[in-house]
Amino acid sequence: MDKNLFEFEENAELLKALAHPVRLCIVKGLLTKECCNVSYMEECLGVSQPTISQHLGKLKNAGIVKGTRNGNEINYELVNEKVKDLIKILYSEVNE
Repeated sequence: MDKNLFEFEENAELLKALAHPVRLCIVKGLLTKECCNVSYMEECLGVSQPTISQHLGKLKNAGIVKGTRNGNEINYELVNEKVKDLIKILYSEVNE
């Protein structure tokens, strides 16, 4: 039972990290585009850079995205397979 409880807690933390429209949009965009920087997200979402950075911080802390520095910019990618599968299901991209 303890192992199951840990798994439920882990999944609940992932869901909490995703539980905001901007974060869902970021994650869905990264699933589609595979990799992009904050400037691109700012342009696509129409949300300020500090707001996007704050949401990316939450996603990074949850182990959902990873940033890789490329010169002056950081490119983000979706790295959590469970979240990839969940987003595909949520947005009906399974077997398309």
